[in-house]
Amino acid sequence: MTRRLSLNRFMPGTRQRTVAGIGAAVVALALVGTACSPVEQAGSDSSSSSQSTAGQDVFGTAADAAQVKQGGTLTVALSADPDKLDPTLSRSLYSRYVFHTMCEKLYDLGPDAKLVPQLATALPTISADGLSLTIPLKQGVKFADGGTFDSNAVKISLNRDLTLAGSARKSELGPITSIETPDPKTVVIKLSKPFAPLTAALADRAGMVLSPAAVAKLGANFSNAPVCVGPFKFASRVAQNSIKVVKDPQYYDAAKVHLDAIEYRIITDSSIRSANLKSGDAQVADSLSTQDAPTLQKDDSVSVLQSQSLGYQGLTINIGNANGLGNPLKSLGTPIAKDPRVRQALALSIDRDALVKSLFGGLNTVACSPVSPKSEFTSDAAQACPAHDPAKAKQLLADAGVPTPYKVEMVTSNNPDSLRLAQALQGMVKEGGFDLVIKPVEYAALLDQQDRGDFELLQLGWSGRVDPDANIFSFVATTGSQNVSGYSSPDVDKLLTDARQSTDQAERVKLYGEVVAKLQQDDPIIYMYRQRNLTGVSKKLLGIQVYPDGVIRTAFAGFAK
Repeated sequence: MTRRLSLNRFMPGTRQRTVAGIGAAVVALALVGTACSPVEQAGSDSSSSSQSTAGQDVFGTAADAAQVKQGGTLTVALSADPDKLDPTLSRSLYSRYVFHTMCEKLYDLGPDAKLVPQLATALPTISADGLSLTIPLKQGVKFADGGTFDSNAVKISLNRDLTLAGSARKSELGPITSIETPDPKTVVIKLSKPFAPLTAALADRAGMVLSPAAVAKLGANFSNAPVCVGPFKFASRVAQNSIKVVKDPQYYDAAKVHLDAIEYRIITDSSIRSANLKSGDAQVADSLSTQDAPTLQKDDSVSVLQSQSLGYQGLTINIGNANGLGNPLKSLGTPIAKDPRVRQALALSIDRDALVKSLFGGLNTVACSPVSPKSEFTSDAAQACPAHDPAKAKQLLADAGVPTPYKVEMVTSNNPDSLRLAQALQGMVKEGGFDLVIKPVEYAALLDQQDRGDFELLQLGWSGRVDPDANIFSFVATTGSQNVSGYSSPDVDKLLTDARQSTDQAERVKLYGEVVAKLQQDDPIIYMYRQRNLTGVSKKLLGIQVYPDGVIRTAFAGFAK
């Protein structure tokens, strides 16, 4: 059967097939080609856009204005449709790609994973007691609607993050008691207790500043016509198909913007994204398959950018989210929800090494923790990894009084890469006594389903943040705004709260190690691997960059002269 290689949205089939173990999964992959071999070795320049070996970062370089044309529309092939284009409510990586072009933040992340000012002019000044942060702001900045960016706009945006129903930002911002605006160019954030991760939170969606006029007009429907400060502004969206942004003449640094427009096209099949990249129908393709990346690296017309993710891919188990996110916790009532031994058994049934080596060609890395090994808060305790042990898994199921094979349903995205992973897991966990039933759905439907608590087991990842608090608290703290597992542990809550309030790095390192140990006992989330951020870029395009936060930076790119 031939595939039509176009930018029309590809709807992969949802036919399931059982794979009898990881070996069968590898055989199945071999049938589609030899592209699962490791990326070939190349030069060692981690900042260049040249090809590189597996494990070697290639972030891309900024465009030289003398080498790029003015104008043109960049087409980006996206692997999934972004969720709401509202920084307060959004939770997907894909929305962050679009926000990068049109919603600047108080702070940003550099290629070295260090925080740098963006709409602020300097890092915050923190009071001696840690209860007050003073942030100086840029002046002469306009929103896309012509409104003036100032301290009041920052206050309105932060208060919205703290109070809007369904906010995914509330738990990221910590114990804010008030936001003061002594003058238009200064914001002072007051806290009830010290909160170490706050500056890092302001380098992500919590730090995006929204137009007060648009907030007042649209309220909770801000995503229908989002307005921020950025090189581009929102133009249009066709659900499940495309999003378009156009150059914003109001932008304070418009001379650095070369493109007229950027169009994001939704193409869920990684092989179709790669084909469109090679044909020139798209100039950027996100989330390259580990099968496609080695082949693309040999293509003279394409560069492959790569960086190690700060996040993880894992399995979330519905423990207490029967009522839906934001409602009182209620156990799902299943054995895997009620008994941690069943969850431990599932974790022990997963051979992470086999997944990484056989399914991903060694490009991804094993993960057993939400703390990145690249983080300054890592430790041996935070990277501890229980060994694959299907025999012990079966014994735990027997101890829990659970008949085997124990049937559990897993919701996953219906794109081919996610289905390959699901099928490999399906075969793998049989040995540990599990009958894994795969339930594929559209990515947007998956996000809705997890919020409703309409799942038993869910495969989803997190792109990661520089401060580990943002990789943990929202997802496993009792009050976490993204605690879709419905997990609640007073011990974990205390450890996380103590880590948030400590300004002693050694103390935070110790506390996160203890958090990981407790999470591995309770397993609300089973961490499996860290994927490499693999992005394909046409060599006709200059200035695309991808840092460890996984965001594709397109705003200052341009076509080569």
